[in-house]
Amino acid sequence: MSLSTKEKSAYGVGAVGKDLVYSLVAGFLMYYYNTVLGISATFIGVLFMAARLFDAFNDPIMGIVVEKTKTPLGKFRPWLLIGTLTNAVVLVAMFSVPLSFTGSKLLIYSSILYVIWGVTYTMMDIPYWSLIPAITSHGKEREQLSVIARSCAGLGFALPVGLTMVLVPLLGSGSEHAGFAKLSIFMAIFFIFAILITVLNVKEKEKPFTKSPTIKEMFHSLITNDQALIVVIAIVMFNSSLYITQQLAIYYFKYDIGNAALFGIFGTVGGLAQILSMALVPLFRRKFGRKKLLTIAIGITLVGYTMLFIFGMLSIRSMILLAIAAVVIFMGFGIATVLTTIFLADTVDYGEWKNNRRTESVIFSLQTFVVKLGSAISVLVAGVGIDLIKLDVNAQTQTASTLLGLRSIMIVLPMVGLILTILYFRKRYTLDEAKLVQITSELNARKL
Repeated sequence: MSLSTKEKSAYGVGAVGKDLVYSLVAGFLMYYYNTVLGISATFIGVLFMAARLFDAFNDPIMGIVVEKTKTPLGKFRPWLLIGTLTNAVVLVAMFSVPLSFTGSKLLIYSSILYVIWGVTYTMMDIPYWSLIPAITSHGKEREQLSVIARSCAGLGFALPVGLTMVLVPLLGSGSEHAGFAKLSIFMAIFFIFAILITVLNVKEKEKPFTKSPTIKEMFHSLITNDQALIVVIAIVMFNSSLYITQQLAIYYFKYDIGNAALFGIFGTVGGLAQILSMALVPLFRRKFGRKKLLTIAIGITLVGYTMLFIFGMLSIRSMILLAIAAVVIFMGFGIATVLTTIFLADTVDYGEWKNNRRTESVIFSLQTFVVKLGSAISVLVAGVGIDLIKLDVNAQTQTASTLLGLRSIMIVLPMVGLILTILYFRKRYTLDEAKLVQITSELNARKL
């Protein structure tokens, strides 16, 4: 039975809420810790990376816990609720660090909160994405639901990018510390209501009872799913590249362009372009195969990066031209993001076909982990880079060498990462449309 419009819409609303809070953390926590609280950028980068190393063990375990859960609400929705409520509380605490905390006390408090935030986000994010292959079959409906979810997630991600640096001064009456605290409260409340809509309206399809696999069997299924691992590596490379730009863009607009508020315009225009491109993926799929479309998407993003670099070197400060570059960059990013979700969902079917074991949550624990890993890598690179180029957050103007270094880390380095991503993926990923039709047919035959 196909999904109703109500179910699809409710699933999309949840994506808006969860990516709203993720965007605030991924895009502004480094700025908050560094410029508002005064924590070293290098320390922040190391902290974020250390937390992701912890997630390398925590996320797959959480995926296994979800997979083995049996409740009247199913195995996904209970964790959606638990993860959302706890993550919302931690979010507010993370952006409400008392100004009286200094030195070691500040570092310890901030570090503990960030690690807990990552754990609780995992509790919610894994079951959310695991619902896609659990409630749809390979084909158009799965692509449609992936497009809806990613488009709504894009909207959720774009809202903080466009509004944070406008709302923070207003909410805090000029105080960024107070502004971030109040904004996090509003976002946490919206997050909870959005996920409640998903939980109340999207129900898992009933499946025949099967013996719960052991932890050893689940890890074996994960390790032997070579196509899932290939997709995961590509997502890490891709997200790390894009997130480096997102981490440094606020510094770029504040210190190079000279107006941090313009970052909101750049992000809003780019976010809208990203949402539009996500919605158009089904149209593009009529003309292009998935791997070819991914190549085109990354190529589009590279063109946008080239424009942005040229504008920087020529000291072009036109907001119109910068907005055009944002449109090009984020259009490619949006298309690629939808495709990576579809690729990963298809590896669930591949894993079942290969290992006779269907483990949605374990596979999608990888997506949760790699998205956070990509963010952590970008913060590590950005944090160390900020210190290496000697960017002074307390100075109104920066040296020419500092600005050149900022543009190089923010633009050139991500371009290299994107090129390596597509070369790797095209060579290693083998699940084309014909192979997936064969897998689906054989899986259906096994159930007869």
